[in-house]
Formats: sequence, structure tokens, C-alpha cells
Amino acid sequence: VQLQASGGGLVQAGGSLRLSCAASGSALDYYAIGWFRQAPGKERESVGCIARHDDSTHYVDSVKGRFTISRDNAKNTIYLQMTSLKPEDSAVYYCAADTMGWPLVCRAPDYSSWGQGTLVTVSS
Repeated sequence: VQLQASGGGLVQAGGSLRLSCAASGSALDYYAIGWFRQAPGKERESVGCIARHDDSTHYVDSVKGRFTISRDNAKNTIYLQMTSLKPEDSAVYYCAADTMGWPLVCRAPDYSSWGQGTLVTVSS
């Protein structure tokens, strides 16, 4: 599967953005999808992930209640809706896919297919 992330940009603190991760080459409903981010000078970290079987989701504590991952199988696209954005959310965001089943894990090494990143900048 090939992934293409988009939707990044510049937003003020408190604002919202929706990132998209469009897939080609395979149907996304065969995959668990993870969203990750990497800020300058920092290691890549997990944001959250969505399971392939039941669309259950997990989020890192810092984004719980603010970020939502959803799947649109008809469009073969995964979304990351981000609200109440903070300057510390600024990073390059990546989506990744893997055919993992249960349990769902959100660790970057467990994902085999990666898209290019999209930059999110949150101004204070």
C-alpha cells in the first residue's frame, strides 16, 4: 500500500486542522493505521492509531480529547482531526499502515508502510 498524507499548514493556537492519509494500491480496511509526528530535534512519537478490525482507536495522552482518527473506506482515506491545537503540536505528521491484527499497537517500528510527512505549524 502507498500512502499520501496531506492537509498540514499554519494555524493559530486553539485552531483546528484535518489531516488526510490517502491510500493506493490496496484497500485501507485491511490495515491498521497509525499517525505519528516528529518535531525538530525530537524523536518520532506516536499520536494515535486505528485498528483494522473494529476501528477502535488509541491516542497518546497529550492529544486525547483533542485529536480524532477516523476511516472512510469508500474514499480509501484515513483522517486525523485535530482541534484545540497547541504550539507543542507543531511537527511533521506521518501516517503509516500495517496488517497487524489484535492487539492494536501504536509503535512506529510495528508499521511497515509509511507515507511522506505533512508539516503542521501552530503559532502562539
